[in-house]
Amino acid sequence: MKNDSYKNVFVSRAVAKALLDIKAVGFVPDAPIRFKSGILSPVYLDNRRFPFYPKQWHTIIESFIKLIAEKNIEFDVIAGVEAAGIPHSAGLAFAMNKPSVFVRKQAKDHGTKKMVEGGDVAGKTVLLVEDHVSTGLSSLAAIESLREAGAKVEICFAISEYGFTVAAEEFSKHKARLLSLVDFPTIVDVGIENGKIKPDQKQVMLDWMNDPKGWEQKYQR
Repeated sequence: MKNDSYKNVFVSRAVAKALLDIKAVGFVPDAPIRFKSGILSPVYLDNRRFPFYPKQWHTIIESFIKLIAEKNIEFDVIAGVEAAGIPHSAGLAFAMNKPSVFVRKQAKDHGTKKMVEGGDVAGKTVLLVEDHVSTGLSSLAAIESLREAGAKVEICFAISEYGFTVAAEEFSKHKARLLSLVDFPTIVDVGIENGKIKPDQKQVMLDWMNDPKGWEQKYQR
């Protein structure tokens, strides 16, 4: 299955603006951070900030609802990936009057030891919601947990994605589709237009996005 950043340009740009307005886009070329996936990055997206900014968060939830309508996506339950995906999945489920669950990254060593919390998804079609996708591995682990619980899962929503080839390849291997509201190049372009990203920063960001390993090698020289 094919990954697909949102093709509604108006919505994608509105989401990019929301990210920039709440200062969720960070540029740290002199002190790059290492993602859980191992990738060293001069940029980061902190979508966890959205619930603190209701106006911009409303943009995200409404954009997901538009995406569902435009793609004619049918589902029974909305699931969020622990922990950053949960506010967005719960907010979307509440807005659409749909059941909501969340998927743990690992089972607790006590209690029921469930990976899927909140309800029984066996036999249900589940729409997974993630805050951001880099390599996609955490999202795909959640998809597998849902499938093991008996759910049918084919689509994962994300607010944003970097657009790494490895993510597209991994989603395809797992017979799942990633649909993001905005991709990283759009965020950069809107940031340039709004004066929140400088032209010299843009080149570093795009160089890194196009070749993360190559960028890391240059940084470490």
